[in-house]
Formats: sequence, structure tokens, C-alpha cells
Amino acid sequence: MRADRLLSLLLLLQNRGRTTAPELAAELEVSVRTVYRDIDALGASGVPVLADRGPAGGYRLADGYRTRLTGLTDAQAGSLFLAGVPGPAQDLGLGADLAAAQLKLQAALPGRLAGRARQIQERFHLDATAWFRDADPVPHLARIAQAVWDQRVLHAHYRRWRGEVRRELHPLGLVLKGGIWYLVARVGAGAGAGDEDGEETVRTYRVARFLAVDTAEDGFERPAGFELAAYWQESTDRLDAALRRQTAQLRLSPRGRQLLPMQFGAAGTRALADAGPPDADGWVRISLAVESETIAVGDILRLGTEAEVLGPPALRRALAETVTALAGRYA
Repeated sequence: MRADRLLSLLLLLQNRGRTTAPELAAELEVSVRTVYRDIDALGASGVPVLADRGPAGGYRLADGYRTRLTGLTDAQAGSLFLAGVPGPAQDLGLGADLAAAQLKLQAALPGRLAGRARQIQERFHLDATAWFRDADPVPHLARIAQAVWDQRVLHAHYRRWRGEVRRELHPLGLVLKGGIWYLVARVGAGAGAGDEDGEETVRTYRVARFLAVDTAEDGFERPAGFELAAYWQESTDRLDAALRRQTAQLRLSPRGRQLLPMQFGAAGTRALADAGPPDADGWVRISLAVESETIAVGDILRLGTEAEVLGPPALRRALAETVTALAGRYA
């Protein structure tokens, strides 16, 4: 709406000072001609907008003028929790709301605090996506997020590793983990995905794997006492325990100790914390929680010659066979 745009324009001038028409147009995602019309409209409504000519010119507010029209809308207030992650805010359809909320927040702060806020924004940036991996395409994220907010049932077409399924979901929350969006949702036995005794269950879905979603008119009640953060922590702990069922005994060089946390994350850090004393060559022995034998072989090979598997014997044999096959291939 034009009224919202005029307010954003006014707050931009108040927060940033002298700003050119092209800069304002880029910020507001409109044409320069539209900015000129909006500047005229502000002037006609009594806002003292001054135009400075020349190479260093631009538009600014008269000295001492400040607006107090800084009330946040519901959407803008709700977007503030994503103030440090503009990319995910854009994915959720809250990009414009977040920008408007930040402008209003800056306008409401005293001069010293507003300057401090700008310094923080200029000096710190959070990039939630992991290295060397593009973010998942999430074309249905905004609709899913709206269903989470409105507590509306979702009819979803989802791609699992075992094939495609259709589900009726009660969306309970969204989680951004390592640049990947996940939906936490309840599924009832009536949707074909409940437990064997017919009880409803809460599950986690990767948002990029939704092929289609449709929001129903029906609402639902959230499970009593359900807490998204607590569920997510319990779920990740359970997954980690289920995956890392074996323990490997390794020798690590000094360089291997540096590589282990990068390759094995928290499991590597925990293993190093319990490592024995270094031997005469500086190598240490550790006990490392690993996944299945096949996956463990690939993971340990990433440490190269900086690690030696001491046990269990089956894992040592599997690693030796893999290395022998590689040596033969590259002989």
C-alpha cells in the first residue's frame, strides 16, 4: 500500500540522513519516478523534505525533524526474531515486514542507541547456510509458515527416500538447521501415518521435499504441553544416538587431532576430551562414536594418513580392504 511505502520512505530519510533518489528506489523496490512522486506527497502533507543539489546531493529531512509514527504491525513485530537472518526471513515471506520493522525500531531509538544499532548491523552478519552447499529450494515454505501461524491443517504431497506419500499434517513449527528448513508436524492414524496403536505422532519433514501443499479450512489444536525447542533437542539427540551405535578405537597424529572436530563435529570434540596422553610421536588414542561400518570407513578415510583404526577388528579390516583397493587402482 502507498501509505506503508510513504512511511517507510519517511523512516529511511530519518534514519539515514541524506539519501539519493536511486538509493531510495532500490531500498523500496520501486522506480525513481515513484520516489519523486512520493517525495512530493510527503511535502504536501507537511513533512519538511529538503533536496540538496550537486554530486553529493540527495533528499533529507529538515534539521531537528523526527516522526514518532513508529507503531509495529503484528507481522512486523513477529519478524523481529529474524533480524539477524534476512535470507530466512525472505524465505518465510517476511522480508518486507522485517525491513519495515527495522526502520521503525531504528526511528524509535535515541540517537546514541540508533548509531550503535547501525554499527552492529554494519559489522556483524549471520549466514545460516553451511559451507560449500547451496540452500535448499523451498517454494512451499511461505505457505507452510502461514499454516503454522494460523494452525491450519495441511494436505501435503511429500517425497521420502522410499517413495512419495500424501499426508494430512498438523504443522506445529519450523526449524532452520544448518541452512536447511524442517517442518515439525503431527500426523494422525487417520492420515495413514500414525503409530500402530492409532496414536497420533509428531514427526520431522524436510521442507525442500514437499512437492505440493494445500491449506485446508480446518484448524487443529496443538498438543498440550508441546514445546518446539524441547522436541527438537530430544529429536536430534535420539537421531545421534540411533546413528552412532558403534565405537571405533583410533590413533591420531597432532594434525589428526585438529581435523577430527571438523570431520566429526561434536562427536569428535567429545572423543578428544577423553583422549589419553600423547605417545613419543605425539599421537593419541581415542574412542570415537561412529555410524555403520560402511559410513565409518568413508568418514575415517577423510582423515587420510593422520589416523589409524585400532578396532574393532571388522572396521580395521574393512578400512584395510578399501585402502588396498585404492592402492591397486592408482598403482
